[in-house]
Amino acid sequence: MFVTFLANLRSAGVPVSLREYLTLLEALKADLAGKQVEDFYFLARTCLVKNETNLDKFDRVFGQTFNGLELGGTGTEARELPEDWLRKLAEKHLTEEEKAQIEALGGFDKLMETLRERLKEQKGRHQGGSKWIGTAGTSPFGAYGYNPEGIRIGQDESRHRRAVKVWDKRTFRDLDDTVELGTRNIKVALKRLRRFARQGAAEELDLDHTIRATAHRGLLDIHMRPERRNAVKVLLFFDIGGSMDDHIRVCEELFSAARTEFKVMEYFYFHNCPYEFLWKNNARRHSERLPTWDVLHKYGPDYKLIFVGDASMSPYEIAYAGGSVEHWNEEAGSVWMKRLTDHYSRSVWLNPVAERHWTYTNSIRMIRELMDGRHYALTLEGLEAAMKELAR
Repeated sequence: MFVTFLANLRSAGVPVSLREYLTLLEALKADLAGKQVEDFYFLARTCLVKNETNLDKFDRVFGQTFNGLELGGTGTEARELPEDWLRKLAEKHLTEEEKAQIEALGGFDKLMETLRERLKEQKGRHQGGSKWIGTAGTSPFGAYGYNPEGIRIGQDESRHRRAVKVWDKRTFRDLDDTVELGTRNIKVALKRLRRFARQGAAEELDLDHTIRATAHRGLLDIHMRPERRNAVKVLLFFDIGGSMDDHIRVCEELFSAARTEFKVMEYFYFHNCPYEFLWKNNARRHSERLPTWDVLHKYGPDYKLIFVGDASMSPYEIAYAGGSVEHWNEEAGSVWMKRLTDHYSRSVWLNPVAERHWTYTNSIRMIRELMDGRHYALTLEGLEAAMKELAR
């Protein structure tokens, strides 16, 4: 099975050598993984992955190769119920009628003021109920419950996608720009934006000029010219994490196609709405932030700006200072959107959500207004329309 694992990693593009494979076998012989699948996963990843860009490929291959595997053990050892199983028992599941009866506190300011009061008053853990910070209730604060508008605290992932803010630090993964496209349609659509020009050093033979000059002088007169290259400059801003996890595949296809079509391209990540900082590495997005002002100063207005995101968020994230779901932003998202679209007059927003669903989400309407209608579906038709807009 381990030989199959090695072959699968190589097939997926993870550069694993025989030396690294033997290191893994030596570690297993020394029983460093114990008898837990999770320990074996981390051991194998440490031995076999040399570059963090291959972590996602490793995870996919590991899941396919060892799906359902239980390592070691005689079957007689005492087993503890996993913590996440026990936590699920406490989750609050309500009918649609019950959800409709639960009211929000009444706005962002009221929500934050009430949270400050609860933090001062509450002394211990609470489960159920509609007031305290706890679990499995209908309070606006806590985990594994339900409220139409609240602050998520102590929950590993979204369930109802109703949180205005998320207290806990979350982990997002980078998009893979080496994804093989299932179709060439995205590349064909992006080609509409290309504009060729001859730039750089004269490295290519200019045959026509050489023939004319040679005939005129009577001696061989060689002329060179710069290579003909795509002169379009592109900035890609990707919304990452949260509800965008549903659209990773199509975003990776777009990213991979853009890498191929545009020779001058830079990308940055944001979450839900751009604010005062962006980042390029999701694993270090809290420690390696790039000020948005620096991006504006470094990349001139001749760049074409493409936002990629579902624009599905709390309206507070766009309209309010402090409205960001993950941090306290000094200025509203709409302020930063205007700065970006004023600087990059050629900008569009690509939305992976089906267009028929746009009218159900207030934040999508707000983003469309901020973009002056330059908001397109991430479909072949939408891509072609967006590229025509950018090429104007």
